[in-house]
Amino acid sequence: MTITDDTPTTRLTPQEQQWVDDFMDETTLFLGPDPEIMRSHRIAPRTEREDQVVRAGVDRLQVERIRKRIAGALDEGYEMCEAQGAAPGAKWGDLTTAIYTAQGDVSYLSCHGVIAFSAILHHPIRYIMKYWKDEPTVGVRPGDGFIHNDARFGNVHNTDQSMIMPIFRDGELIAWVAATIHEGENGACEPGGMPSGSETPFDDGLRMSPFKIVEEGHLRRDLLTFLQHSVRDPKLQLADLKVKITAVRKIIDRIDRVVDEVGVDAFIGALRTTVEDVDVEVRRRIAELPDGTYRMDQFMDSTLKENILIKFACAITVKGDQMTVDLRGTGPEILNRAINSPLCSVKSMFMQAILAFWWPDLPRCTSAMSCIEIISDEGTWADASYDAPMGQSLQASFRGFSALQALYSRMSFSTPHKYSNVVANWFNQINTFLWGGITQHGDVVGNLCADLNGMPGGAKPFRDGEDAVSPLFCAMADTAEQEVMEEEVPFMQLVSKRLVRDNMGFGKFTGGMGYEMIVAAEGSPQWGFMTVTSGAKFSSIYGMYGGYGCGTYPLAMVKGTNVYEHIRRDNTKFDLSIAKVMNERPFPEGRYSTHHMGLQFDLAKDGELYMISQGAGGGYGDPLERAPEAVIRDIELNRISQQVAEDIFAVRYDPATLRLDAEATREARAEARRARLRRGKPYDEFVAEFVTAEPPADLPYYGSWGPDHTEITATIYGIDGPERVTAPLAELPPVMVPDRREVKIARLEQRLEELESKHGERVHRLA
Repeated sequence: MTITDDTPTTRLTPQEQQWVDDFMDETTLFLGPDPEIMRSHRIAPRTEREDQVVRAGVDRLQVERIRKRIAGALDEGYEMCEAQGAAPGAKWGDLTTAIYTAQGDVSYLSCHGVIAFSAILHHPIRYIMKYWKDEPTVGVRPGDGFIHNDARFGNVHNTDQSMIMPIFRDGELIAWVAATIHEGENGACEPGGMPSGSETPFDDGLRMSPFKIVEEGHLRRDLLTFLQHSVRDPKLQLADLKVKITAVRKIIDRIDRVVDEVGVDAFIGALRTTVEDVDVEVRRRIAELPDGTYRMDQFMDSTLKENILIKFACAITVKGDQMTVDLRGTGPEILNRAINSPLCSVKSMFMQAILAFWWPDLPRCTSAMSCIEIISDEGTWADASYDAPMGQSLQASFRGFSALQALYSRMSFSTPHKYSNVVANWFNQINTFLWGGITQHGDVVGNLCADLNGMPGGAKPFRDGEDAVSPLFCAMADTAEQEVMEEEVPFMQLVSKRLVRDNMGFGKFTGGMGYEMIVAAEGSPQWGFMTVTSGAKFSSIYGMYGGYGCGTYPLAMVKGTNVYEHIRRDNTKFDLSIAKVMNERPFPEGRYSTHHMGLQFDLAKDGELYMISQGAGGGYGDPLERAPEAVIRDIELNRISQQVAEDIFAVRYDPATLRLDAEATREARAEARRARLRRGKPYDEFVAEFVTAEPPADLPYYGSWGPDHTEITATIYGIDGPERVTAPLAELPPVMVPDRREVKIARLEQRLEELESKHGERVHRLA
């Protein structure tokens, strides 16, 4: 039927509409993440109260004084969490404290800690304001506290837990304060909170939508008991919950004193002015950048279970004071693997790049990214749907960080005024051990080592990158002390933080070096390790302007031996390194093996070795332009080998005296450049040979291929085996990867059939 203006229509009376609304509220099946809230990273419009205050005028000097008082309060709360927290993440600085406007925009973040939280914690507050504030069974009152960790409702990943509390004055909600700590253990299918083995969202552990656990100043013991029974380490859950509550209350106490001094209007005006000032300044800085489109594709080489190649596409377009980040062309989500990320988590690492590497002088608030448009298709591994597992969401998020970090260096290279240095890519992987089991004290635990905080820095146009200096997500984090850990957990770092020779991004200026780690358990009836890293086959870090990226690094293991027994018999066996152990094989009974870096939880017997290495920061510039004296210095310090000095840097010297042969070096470099010219090809000829219409046939590839980002390639597994499909994302069938054990069994059965057909049934009987 065609409806016209003359067609009679049934209109509900206000009373009838109220009945319908009440019915819908009472019969809602359940409340999931709100798409309108979750897909918006823009600051909220001014409230009527904020508008009145700002229009009446604010004293800029007073605003600056209020900001400094707030910053001091937040840093005090941060230091309380760091000093008193039980989780390794608290002890080594993976946390933050923040203050928010009444609508939930982050106005100020602690000077220390993880900047990324400034892009996401408005989501749970807006959810609380929309769904719980006026809900009769919940409500928001003075002294209330809401807990939350589910990344689908706004978090970096599910290991982070937030305590969010409101600030009231004369019955009016004027602000929020929160503390967030990387707790680690959260009851996931593997210990430590970041399960690479999760295959459904239910494997990811605790998934706390924002709910009230502190009611008018009193901790809800019933909900606390539920949370403690949901994780492996109930003491940790209680201890850090109390730490966050105490820290937030201390911050609120400091803020109350500020409000007493300056008044509610001045305080509200300071919060809103800060948010709006940053928004205006970001638009101005974007306008300084050259117009154009800048692209950076990143790739991940595994699902953390099997080897694949999945694309993270990123293109930034600048036009005037407008910036658009386009993620279309990114590979599809894989519905039974842990690497998927909600878009908000990827945005959080965008913010980390913006406020740590683009404009580190800006206040850390939501508006630093508010005016930047982000285009993304839901259903990719960087913008995953509600039903996708997300235990390893950092895999996509960190690639988002690397893309924005590198692209800003390109965008700002030619600008006369820079707010930070051009820098090659920081290392972006979680190279550490997760662990879990029964401690020497009889406690069941699960968490991770702080070694991931030693990520190497990228090179600059004028200086080498810093060695193993800090994680990309937290500039002032710590790598922890192994001796302290040994008091709590039953394993040793037999090699802890030793820089690995040649482990750098080569260039005119080299990327920072990474270190190796060798661990072995002892004295536990049940203990195990995990690694949750990619980049063992395809480098996760690229160089800049001729510099090399980092290498690829495997996990190495020695099973079936007890290294402690060997060391007790002969202390010279303690001379360990990955290269020495794997090349010389000093433990005769051991089984030596290498693997990609996605190790699911593996039970370890006493003395079995697990060995990994940090990667390296990206190099900057042509290695042939590196000062020969700098190469000799690296040789002298055993940072590089003679082979690297000669083959990569084309430097010639006397190995006995380390005396530089300047003339031979000039000739070696001239010959290296001539060899490049001989290898070189006209661009059209290179493209004709190198560019293919589709990925290699034997490569499980996911993402766009070529210039058309609307067509997505994926390997789909059906009853007839794998099939490559190329279609728009919305038309792709669900992507799931076969169980590795079933694949292995099928291969063994096929091999058995081949042998039986060749040798008869005797093979079957022997098997």
